[in-house]
Amino acid sequence: MFVPWQHEGIAEHTPDPNELMARVQRGDRAAFSDLYDALAPQVLGVIKRVLRDPAMSEEVAQEVFVEMWSTAARFDSSRAGVGTWAITMARRRAVDRVRREQSQRSRVAKLLQQPTETPPGPDAIVAASHDVAAVSAAVEKLPSDQRNVIELAFIDGLTHGAIADRLGLPLGTVKGRVRGGLKRLRSIVDAEEIGTPG
Repeated sequence: MFVPWQHEGIAEHTPDPNELMARVQRGDRAAFSDLYDALAPQVLGVIKRVLRDPAMSEEVAQEVFVEMWSTAARFDSSRAGVGTWAITMARRRAVDRVRREQSQRSRVAKLLQQPTETPPGPDAIVAASHDVAAVSAAVEKLPSDQRNVIELAFIDGLTHGAIADRLGLPLGTVKGRVRGGLKRLRSIVDAEEIGTPG
């Protein structure tokens, strides 16, 4: 009876990470490469569960191994195994990255929510700081050319260009009358508040 040749399965020797780390602490780069191969899948898995972004997870995993190499001398095998140390470091770095990303998104959101309007002009200051009736009474005291453009701009809500078209005036003239009218309006209201003639 023919019996096929049998042999023992080839057992791959998996280096002990703690032994590798001891060699890494002596500056052995080859041992660090083996340590990377042994721990990278586990480290990356932990990070991916936190970040859920493959590219960012790989980046953070690289940061973990850079930190492991640079702080190898401080590793104390009596406190924890190198695998536990690496996983703890991976989890901490992943959580830090999440916080940093959230903080950055919050800053961007705040910037986007900030009003982009220009600072209030004299018209807004006058309207905000005085009684509407007082402002209306002051508008009546303006010269007719200024009163006309002020009413068209702030009561009818027309743009300076639209006022220029309606009145057949150059745009610069309209702008000058609005500026002058607002300045005079402010002085009239202020004078009436302190009881002096405008």
